Amino acid sequence: MSADDKYPEESGRRRFVKGVVGGSALAGVGAVGTVTVNSATASPGSGGGTTQAWAIQNTAGPAPRGMPQIPLEVDDEGYVKGIWPDVETVSQGGRQVQVAEMDLGGSTYTSEWFQYCGVEGYQGIQPGYESDNYFRSDSAPPYDWQSSSKEQGDRFHVDDFDDYTEWGNGIGTAGVGKPATGTWRSQDAEDVIPVQVLRSPRIEEAAQNDEWLQASTDQGFIAWLNKCTHFCCVPGYKQSDSAARFGGADGVYCQCHQSVYDPFSIVQTLFTARPRPD
Repeated sequence: MSADDKYPEESGRRRFVKGVVGGSALAGVGAVGTVTVNSATASPGSGGGTTQAWAIQNTAGPAPRGMPQIPLEVDDEGYVKGIWPDVETVSQGGRQVQVAEMDLGGSTYTSEWFQYCGVEGYQGIQPGYESDNYFRSDSAPPYDWQSSSKEQGDRFHVDDFDDYTEWGNGIGTAGVGKPATGTWRSQDAEDVIPVQVLRSPRIEEAAQNDEWLQASTDQGFIAWLNKCTHFCCVPGYKQSDSAARFGGADGVYCQCHQSVYDPFSIVQTLFTARPRPD
């Protein structure tokens, strides 16, 4: 076993990317690499195929790419909501199908960004699913501030994050951003789409001279689909003391296999999106 084939030595685990059942279904590479063909895309369904998305960067561990960013906005009342692409009906393969796609910040934003890890089969990812698109608090948030002030299903408001330039919970550095865990497009749906929301002065600063971030973030808020691109676990921002051992104290850390993501580094990633089932 070569040293390159291991997790960080502290974990004592192997990477187990190749040759594991399900590994090909999560195959993907960075924007500068080549696409690994995903055999799952040959199944019947809508959409899927080579997709370029904006994502929070994967910086360590076995995850093949970053987790896709969810563009967002703050409404006139101060509530935070995700942006869903425009929906239209097009002809694909001799049949009429709905697609969700739009130009945003100089990039093509599409629902295919979220079509991996089985999420492509969730009701909320269907282009025409009716939703108000607000981010809502989940049932068991890991942050004391959220568990004490939000009920399941409550929308997030800017006032919930008014201490975002000072907030800390003893993990990593205080003052880099205030997080929340929640759901998106999951009201009245059987499957829940997990998301992470973060308000950070670093995002505010980065958006000043970045066309994409100006269009996809608002008042320092950023969000992403919180499904690890390795084996579909749900990572966490500042949720684990052990994150520091793997360089993730101020990042998003997946305890399952020690993948780490940087929510302050938004990069383009190329991967093979899976088709939505009919």
